[in-house]
Amino acid sequence: MSVAQARSLRRCAPAFVDVVALLVNAGSRDVQNIIDQVDPDLLQFHGDESPEFCSGFGRRYIRAFRVGAPGLSKPEDILAQCRAYGDAAGWLFDSYSSGYGGSGRTFDASLLRAVLDSPDSRPVILAGGLTIDTVEAALDAAHPFAVDVSSGVESTPGVKSPKKIAAFLQAVREADKRLFDKA
Repeated sequence: MSVAQARSLRRCAPAFVDVVALLVNAGSRDVQNIIDQVDPDLLQFHGDESPEFCSGFGRRYIRAFRVGAPGLSKPEDILAQCRAYGDAAGWLFDSYSSGYGGSGRTFDASLLRAVLDSPDSRPVILAGGLTIDTVEAALDAAHPFAVDVSSGVESTPGVKSPKKIAAFLQAVREADKRLFDKA
């Protein structure tokens, strides 16, 4: 989306809704332009950005990790990589693919065990292949702070289905209720 489109959408965001700028290997000038023009509440870095780059804008940020990528296929390696981004507001875990997200692929949530058990963990956000049918198991496996869905609620590539979104939200509510009832 263009910066102008993002700025227009930003003006429509209601109170208590954070605006997140999703960035994949953007240059520092592009990121600063987005900050200046859109004023997002959070930056989400989903590419190959370094810890210094992510923290260099003085903004809260989320760091995405592509589970299964080279160097991110073992629990201890995932935790080590996450710790490099210890000042992130949250850690998002997506499945590895040749692109950067949107593949519809899932990953083995047990690979996050070291992250989830670590006392210095950040809030965990799950992504990667989440659908109405898979979100309950993902919530059970990882108890994330949040979930991130995209292709799992599309009627056709790039087109979100209001019915699928509503059903996905209902599946999350039901899973949350079950998890809280157990506690």
